[in-house]
Amino acid sequence: MTSQGILNGDVRKGVIDKNIYGHFSEHLGRCIYEGMWVGEDSKIPNTKGIRNDVLEALKNLSIPVLRWPGGCFADEYHWKDGIGAPENRKTMVNTHWGGVVENNHFGTHEFMMLCDMLGCEPYINGNVGSGTVQEMAEWVEYLTFEGISPMAKLRAENGRQEPWKIKYFGVGNENWGCGGNMRPQYYADLYRRYQTYVRNYGDNKIHRIACGPNVDDYNWMEVLMREATPYMDSITLHYYTVPGPRWEEKRFATGFAEDEWFETLDKALHMDELITRHKTIMDKYDPNKRVGLIVDEWGTWYEVEPGTNPGFLYQQNSIRDALVAGATLHIFHNHNDRVRMANLAQLVNVLQAVILTEGDKMLKTPTYHVLDMFKVHQDAERLDLSLTATSTYKYGDKEIPEVSVSASINAEGTIHISLCNLNPNTASNVSLQLRGVATDNAKITGTTLTGDTMDAHNTFDQTDRVAPKAFTAFKLEAGSLSIELPAMSVTMLELKA
Repeated sequence: MTSQGILNGDVRKGVIDKNIYGHFSEHLGRCIYEGMWVGEDSKIPNTKGIRNDVLEALKNLSIPVLRWPGGCFADEYHWKDGIGAPENRKTMVNTHWGGVVENNHFGTHEFMMLCDMLGCEPYINGNVGSGTVQEMAEWVEYLTFEGISPMAKLRAENGRQEPWKIKYFGVGNENWGCGGNMRPQYYADLYRRYQTYVRNYGDNKIHRIACGPNVDDYNWMEVLMREATPYMDSITLHYYTVPGPRWEEKRFATGFAEDEWFETLDKALHMDELITRHKTIMDKYDPNKRVGLIVDEWGTWYEVEPGTNPGFLYQQNSIRDALVAGATLHIFHNHNDRVRMANLAQLVNVLQAVILTEGDKMLKTPTYHVLDMFKVHQDAERLDLSLTATSTYKYGDKEIPEVSVSASINAEGTIHISLCNLNPNTASNVSLQLRGVATDNAKITGTTLTGDTMDAHNTFDQTDRVAPKAFTAFKLEAGSLSIELPAMSVTMLELKA
């Protein structure tokens, strides 16, 4: 069966916020240390301690926003431990992630420097679980106050005279769990209190972000929206794609059979239901959609690679993860009326990372390539694209849609159509009627990403086993675009009138 649909090039459905393509970096395993930060004395080529190869690869993704320092780490992080001369910084035990010693050599100044190098907005997560109101208030003052004050003076003593611009500030993280095991009523009151002291200094206006629910905790969303909507600009949602019967019985990132392939993609598509139901609650208390939904932790979560520290969450990344990324980003596109930001977990060497490193070696994962291909959607306008009939991918007694699609148009009038074939066994045919699109003399080019096995992935010996290739299996005729998508593939088409 051919999947059939209609693309209305003159019907626009709002902007796809570039922040949907955001990232997340936590003091966890080898994400910060070794992954991005090696220090200025390292033999690995670096710029002020940030390793050059990773920096250049990340810059290519046009990362719009980066979240830090956690995650669970955020609610045990005390920011004053990470400022001043590195040799004088207080060490701590990273109790959440492997019990390793954290030397705090990567702190506020280093993070802000990294964001400046990447050209991205910083998203800082404050400590509610083990921190004080004063501590959070002083961090905001340290970062953003221009003038004479204790924290501005301290910042200058540490080498930074001018304040930074901080737009996004999270008041706590996972306070229903690792951030304090709180009840929603209690956290709602704490949020109202803490956010009061996340002040706007000068012309710096902070976007205050409340800790939202985990997965399908609709009661948490209900309570927070009821009690704190006037005090927030956005609220978060966390959802990980975790194949396996229970959390304690997660599957591996490679070496899996088709049942695990199907289960993983089926669970990834559950994101649509979660957002839909949480949006319904948000609409009740915020019908004008002022408050954004930020999915600031999402991605696949498998068992760690054999022989690695269980607390480091290091996993491989295959073509299956590329399909999870593509289909999930399409879901975010479709909910662009509420979803204003999303942050893939995590940037380097942790969970569904876009980059893996080993010593001075580096590789780009299949997920990296999807984000590189899809960056053309950032801040473009979503076009009305609906599948009127779709083939299904069946496994056992279950089935899911075989194809996931999305389209956008940029400021220059170029249309981009992204398509995912979730079926690992067969090619999938798609036929799109193009309406409101000037197709005469239109130029179409394509790129596709696929693998030769369901767990095809890149290694430090084969860094380009899974890499984008030119795609030509399409035909435009009489206003109809016919496409043959390879099995287990992510494809991007560019149409210039």
